[in-house]
Amino acid sequence: MSDLTRRRMLLSGAFAGAGGLVLAGCSAGEGRGGSASTSADLSPEEVLAHAPVGTETVPFHGRHQAGITTTPQAFASLIALDLNDDTGREEIRRLLRVLSDDAARLTQGRGALADTEPELASAPARLTVTLGFGPELVRRVAGAEAVPGWLRPLPAFDIDELREEWSGGDLLLQIAADDRVTVAHAARVLVKSSRTWTSVRWRQPGFRRARGSEAPGTTMRNLFGQVDGTVNLRPGDEDFDAQVWAADGWMAGGTSFVLRRIRMDLDEWDRVDRSARDSALGRRQSDGAPLTGEDEHDEPDFAALGPHGFPVIPEFSHIARARGEDPRPTMLRRAYNYEDEAAGEAGLLFIAFQADVDTGFVPVQRRLDELDILNQWTTPVGSAVFALPPGCEEGRFVGETLFV
Repeated sequence: MSDLTRRRMLLSGAFAGAGGLVLAGCSAGEGRGGSASTSADLSPEEVLAHAPVGTETVPFHGRHQAGITTTPQAFASLIALDLNDDTGREEIRRLLRVLSDDAARLTQGRGALADTEPELASAPARLTVTLGFGPELVRRVAGAEAVPGWLRPLPAFDIDELREEWSGGDLLLQIAADDRVTVAHAARVLVKSSRTWTSVRWRQPGFRRARGSEAPGTTMRNLFGQVDGTVNLRPGDEDFDAQVWAADGWMAGGTSFVLRRIRMDLDEWDRVDRSARDSALGRRQSDGAPLTGEDEHDEPDFAALGPHGFPVIPEFSHIARARGEDPRPTMLRRAYNYEDEAAGEAGLLFIAFQADVDTGFVPVQRRLDELDILNQWTTPVGSAVFALPPGCEEGRFVGETLFV
């Protein structure tokens, strides 16, 4: 047996082992990274380089849209489109049919019908495409009475310095995958398919840790180095469905989407010592545990007092302000870091899903607006609200319920 033949056999075996570990026990949309057992002839780096991350797919069709409860991927591109003045009800129907068909193909590793680079679609890498509607799109299709009461710009907050170029929009494309080329290609195809009826309002790319960099289930860290999203709704929670999914009308099975582009002053944060950072958040930066606990998911004790009689977790801390009278979370968070080198800006793309923006997101933001000490280093510069309709079955399109 030649060395080349032997190496191919070893690589094939290692590749299969890696694939088994990546896919075993994972439901659609919840792929997990892992280490594969391998022959001594192959280094761990060689096995990892050939692990089938790119082949994993998330179903596009279903009761709910993918990209909401899907385990967050490493890369995302959020794109807002504005409808052209002459884009009416029937044009929007055609647009949504095209986008749904394109997304269904791309997420399964196939080129879209008008794809001029279908080779780039061959590695879906858990690609998801999620569509959201602004109030103007809903009005053009079904009239003002079909617009949910919460589908409007958020109330004004004192901390906001919102910029038009990062806010609003008629149609949202949330595109996410574990491969950046996959995200870029899907974004190009979908925007190109929309050109007849829309124009791009803004694009906001985001990133998290690369696939396999951390153990599955690890809470992400933002660019301040803090764990971000410890307290979060999770599928299977007793009140998950009621908190996340709309129950009535054309939105039944859908959800609301809030995006906040939060600029972070990293240079000023560098001047803050570790104890002050911990007090500002109410958690230790080192391990994410509350200042009154030992582990990240320990319940904070907001009544605990220190040796001088002051609360161990300051009332101005982020976790104290985020907590309402009911300690249960009211939204499903899905955040991404961002860097805008041209603008010299970095921060967080904070995404929240909830059945009703006014009862899920707004009360929390009001409390943070009033006192949160982190506001010294963070500034919301973009804001948008969209309605995410339910998913669709094969042969149908996302948003079809709005046309009934």
